[in-house]
Amino acid sequence: MNFFIVVSASVSILLSIALFPLLRTNYLGNLRGPWSPSSLVADLVVSNGTIYTSDASLPLADSMAVRGGRVLRVGNYSSVQDLAGHGTKVINLEGKVVVPGFIDSHVHLIFGGLQMVRVELRGVNKKDEFVRKVKDAATNLKHGSWLLGGGWNNDLWGGELPIASWIDDVTPHNPVWLSRMDGHMGLANSLALKIAGITNYTEDPNGGAIMRTTDGEPTGLLIDSAMMLVLSHIPEVSVDERREALVRASNLALMRGVTTVVDFGRYFPGASEELPWEDFSEVYRWADSSGQMKIRACLFFPMDTWSRLQDLIHEKGRKLSQLLYLGGVKAFSDGSLGSNSALFYEPYIDDPQNCGLQVTDMESLLNMTIASDKSELQVAIHAIGDRANDLILDMYKSVVSTNRMRDRRFRIEHAQHLAPRTPAQFGEEGIVASVQPDHLLDDADSAKRKLGAERAQRGSYLFQSLLANNALLAFGSDWPVADINPLRSIKTAMKRIPPGWENAWIPSECVNLFEALNAYTISAARACFLEEDVGSLSPGKFADFVVLSTDSWDDFVAEESSSVEATYVSGIQAYP
Repeated sequence: MNFFIVVSASVSILLSIALFPLLRTNYLGNLRGPWSPSSLVADLVVSNGTIYTSDASLPLADSMAVRGGRVLRVGNYSSVQDLAGHGTKVINLEGKVVVPGFIDSHVHLIFGGLQMVRVELRGVNKKDEFVRKVKDAATNLKHGSWLLGGGWNNDLWGGELPIASWIDDVTPHNPVWLSRMDGHMGLANSLALKIAGITNYTEDPNGGAIMRTTDGEPTGLLIDSAMMLVLSHIPEVSVDERREALVRASNLALMRGVTTVVDFGRYFPGASEELPWEDFSEVYRWADSSGQMKIRACLFFPMDTWSRLQDLIHEKGRKLSQLLYLGGVKAFSDGSLGSNSALFYEPYIDDPQNCGLQVTDMESLLNMTIASDKSELQVAIHAIGDRANDLILDMYKSVVSTNRMRDRRFRIEHAQHLAPRTPAQFGEEGIVASVQPDHLLDDADSAKRKLGAERAQRGSYLFQSLLANNALLAFGSDWPVADINPLRSIKTAMKRIPPGWENAWIPSECVNLFEALNAYTISAARACFLEEDVGSLSPGKFADFVVLSTDSWDDFVAEESSSVEATYVSGIQAYP
């Protein structure tokens, strides 16, 4: 009797082993034979759509089945209809365009959420309006409370930089800090300067500058690491405020079709390295454990803290949950174009003695990058000017020669202005170009003024050149520096027409629709090692997708003709 039990059990095990690949193949949607277990029923079937999958093996489809939060099968309706059963929700898309959930490759999510309820100066194009907005915000503030906000762009009112005296009369009882749109410069009023102890005799910190009058008096403007002279005196926002900011920001992301973000934290040159870690432990972990996480987030931390991240990954792994991932480390090479702190080979036209700032010592940066890379952490470094990009590319090459070969996917964040040979170096070295198309809308006029028309024309926002040289191009917004709006960014990358222009800025660098979609989906996923989970509507991946208001690719491309109608995360409608 025991013999027959053993034989029976062995046969069952062997049959299970033999059938497992078949079961798995069917679950992943690749089975095309007649056999299908009756228990395999989809939770959701969407049909009659215009689906772009971002999967090169099957780029276009009209139907998709979802089970357990993942794509079960995708193709034509006849290939998925057998998966609809009792309890399956079936949606007729009526021809609507569907794309994978957008991945924003560079955001500052919690900071953006905080900024949403502060003074908003984005789009202000007159000094009087600037002053009025600050005055209105100060009206109901308690004396002594800080007035915070930002998003201003002096290029919109002709280039004149704001100074403390603009706002001193309307903020006599409140210290003020207003960051420029790029986050590399900010304006303090005189009371804030006094609190920070900034006087004619205060020296510029390493990697930063205090702007002064010809008499040496601080104007109120601080650049890069000098911003910390004021920021260190601003009371930290509460945990509850930061948690509310995460939820607020996540809702905005979903409204725009973003289902995954790569978050670089509240981090800038000179900032406390603790800020991203506090947000991780007090906000992200809370949201993940309490069910308040609404989108997927891949987190990057200051490179100074690489060993701390290494220990955490060793203990917990990179994937903390289905929504929360540990990414890598970030550092800075230079500043920004608008603040005249991006590092170039040649000086600024409007500041002939200045080629920009190198905000991090290269020897220190090299040592930290070697250590981070040796610990198998992904490294991302901010570089905007042509010289800054070349310095980082050369450093990355040196690190590769020092450490063993592996799939490392070094990143350069922004890569805005490149020397002629540089796009080829991105491709040769396999470097990720993490770029933000909408920045070119703000930079086109100022780049001509600051760099000269010829320099700006030959090396700015070289998206097509990077693709042609086999660089991995990942799109993002840098929100709140620019709006989190993939549909607009895709159109920007395709058309490259800044406000007030009739023609494209460097038309040879325009990308086509599907190149742009890939840069916001599958390429963005590969740029942060998430391609096994997201980035395409492929069997086995999370069913993150966006339904658009249009049923035509031509309408999708046309200005203001399509919008996000619905956003799904793991097959569940998350917006509206």
